[in-house]
Amino acid sequence: MKWEAQPGPQMAFVDSPVFEVIYGGARGGGKTDAALGDFAIHAAKCGGAARGLLVRRTRTALEPTIERARQIYHPEEAVWVESRSCFTWPSGAVLYFRFLDRDADADLYQGHSYTRVYVEELTQFPDPRAVDKLKATLRSPHGAPCGFRATCNPGGVGHNWVKARYIDAGPNTVVEESFTDPFTGRKLTLSRVFIPAKLADNPRLLANDPDYVARLQLSGSKELVRAWLEGDWNVIHGAFFDKWSERNIITPFSAPSFWLRFRSFDWGFAAPFSCGWWAVPSDPWPTANGVIPRGAMIRYREWYGQGARAGEGLRLTAEEVGAGIAEREAGEKIAFGVADPSIFRQDGGPSIGERLRRMGLYWRPGDNTRVGKAGALSGWDQMRARIAGGEEGPMLYVFDTCRDFIRTVPVLQHDPERLEDLDTNAEDHIADETRYACLSRPLPAPPPPEPPERPEWDWDRLRRDDPHENRWNWKTA
Repeated sequence: MKWEAQPGPQMAFVDSPVFEVIYGGARGGGKTDAALGDFAIHAAKCGGAARGLLVRRTRTALEPTIERARQIYHPEEAVWVESRSCFTWPSGAVLYFRFLDRDADADLYQGHSYTRVYVEELTQFPDPRAVDKLKATLRSPHGAPCGFRATCNPGGVGHNWVKARYIDAGPNTVVEESFTDPFTGRKLTLSRVFIPAKLADNPRLLANDPDYVARLQLSGSKELVRAWLEGDWNVIHGAFFDKWSERNIITPFSAPSFWLRFRSFDWGFAAPFSCGWWAVPSDPWPTANGVIPRGAMIRYREWYGQGARAGEGLRLTAEEVGAGIAEREAGEKIAFGVADPSIFRQDGGPSIGERLRRMGLYWRPGDNTRVGKAGALSGWDQMRARIAGGEEGPMLYVFDTCRDFIRTVPVLQHDPERLEDLDTNAEDHIADETRYACLSRPLPAPPPPEPPERPEWDWDRLRRDDPHENRWNWKTA
């Protein structure tokens, strides 16, 4: 073969026997070459049994990948067939190039058989459903080894689920997941691994284009350049809530019972629902993290209704959700609830809001203004203002136990078509529910009145001045 993997992560990617191999991190790390080279090796080994599918979100994004594939596959005598959008080898091996814009597009591949599925820029997919459907096409009637391969960079609408599924386990750590075949009862084990890529792992690029790093450093902020060069998955660039910081996260404490407490709610059945509980301090409140200003919103509890897979809901009925909310806030005095206005819609029967009200959970419709128009109050602007705060500190805090808020909200990105709004393809359920809370105008409750001071009586003087001294005998009895 003319193409050879470079020593290091690229070699580890093409040699890995693991079923799912994710190669990601820095820009310029040789990820596209690794995917294309992997199939060239697979085709050389398996001949006509090798059938591959490479997908990206858009056709335009595929064009540079196809051009690079021409350079790699031409020496292998592979031919590009424009009408079928694929490369074919003399042996009969074939690699198709397709785009996968929507979840429904994956249904078109039902009944297909592939031995390799490649997904480029995995974080561009808002959730894993479409990608997981493609894994069902991995089968070979000729016994060729099957595998799923993907490349990605930090950021994008799918940053959260990719990081949780593949990155957080650690680099080069093989994670095994067991399943039971429903037809045969046989136990199956599939494994996955994340191989980090850095620019330094691609010496060919650096040798052929020594100014590449300098151009990257001129292309964005320090955080973005750091993510591009180091593949740092903890860098949040282009965040919609760009003032979010560690000072918004506080250690849990027991809030006084007289503080205003309320809840906010975003409904979901097939998609996740979110319920958050908030407390509003009546006076400045000192904590180990600093002083919380009067009137700030403190998220002290949450319930995020997500299923086993990212983007999937628990599929609970309104009554089941209501029972869960009531159980979590038992014994608390909740002043009010604000909810997604859609729960009050009636389609021939009682609305979700009415069904929850029957369980003693009362709500008022949340202000659903995302972006202000003609003087309308903007929900996102209110949320940003509270996160940023002022000289006294932020006006929105989150207990560090509210992990789903911390996981999803800070990494939300701008909508590329409407920059004043956030990208609704991302995991925005908690952000929506928090927006309802910010627009509910929660006012701090007044502190309880101080109890009157008990007078200190001078019993000796009273006894001395009172001619009827016997009346005081009860005190010494």
